[in-house]
Amino acid sequence: MTLLRRILLACAIALSAANAGAQQRADVPLATYDGPDREQRLLAGARKEGFVMFYTSLNEQNMTYIVSAFEKKYGIKVRTWRSNADRVLQRMLTEFNAGRFDVDVVHPGSGELEVLHREKVLLPVNSPHHKNLLAAAVPSHREWAPTFLSVWVQAYNTKAVRKEELPKTYEDLLNPKWKGRLGIEAGNDDWFGKLVTEMGESKGIKLFRDLVATNGLSVRKGHTLLNNLVISGEVPFAVTMYNYLPEEAKKKGAPIDWIALDPVIARANGIGVARRAPRPHAALLFYDFMISDEGQKLLADREYVPASRDVKWPLKANIKVIEPGQALDQSEKWQKLFQEIVLKRS
Repeated sequence: MTLLRRILLACAIALSAANAGAQQRADVPLATYDGPDREQRLLAGARKEGFVMFYTSLNEQNMTYIVSAFEKKYGIKVRTWRSNADRVLQRMLTEFNAGRFDVDVVHPGSGELEVLHREKVLLPVNSPHHKNLLAAAVPSHREWAPTFLSVWVQAYNTKAVRKEELPKTYEDLLNPKWKGRLGIEAGNDDWFGKLVTEMGESKGIKLFRDLVATNGLSVRKGHTLLNNLVISGEVPFAVTMYNYLPEEAKKKGAPIDWIALDPVIARANGIGVARRAPRPHAALLFYDFMISDEGQKLLADREYVPASRDVKWPLKANIKVIEPGQALDQSEKWQKLFQEIVLKRS
């Protein structure tokens, strides 16, 4: 074989490999495509699909605020179904098991998302925005991504509790002055489990046994209800409260404020794309929007603690995020202990 023929053959092989590579690149699954034209490709497909179907447990007003921003930016309509996280999970599983594929994107808590992952309802996604999220809150399987953190803080009525008497540690709540003044939300067993684990299990359990025995805890169902009772003064100090509730009320002039006792516990809320989403382009476009800097700033505007490392929140460095897989595996244990130590005795 002459030198010229060898060169021509080598060029032909290289060209063939390049074409194969280009063809493979074009065939990369949509959810994992990370090319610079990702947004343009998703938007073009979303326009053909027409809308996106969104199941969520987001607060209704906040949901409307975020959805409107997405629709304004892209011109893609969002159809929503909203309920609490348990019902969102139930509907997702019921529809999927029945072979009914209506939903494109889902947004409940991390625990519900982890169940959907285990039931193989969600699609693995590789988004360029993942790199900006808090690593501790991002699952390795990438079947959902955190959008914001529900951070538990302690809320108090500013007329009933003076700043100088506020506790600096959980142990300070054992002081007799707090007898009959403390409240807690009835469904916070995952907070309880993570907090006690961080404290050291035996130490944490003893603390709560002593707290309930000496000062008592008024148990209320629902953070919104508990927040309102703090505002009214019926519950002067709430041991568990989502941070955004007292902050929103405070800005409206209510006699309420909050502190954050260490360790600060948080649970991620997140977004996932349905594995059988009928409108995959619109689903991925909405997914990317929610975890982008723009979407994260919208959540921060509504007093949520964004999952992005680039959108600042003062306490983020001290937050201990619940690992949803571990919490799911240990849920029976912590539910039982929370009920035995807090709910039954309070």
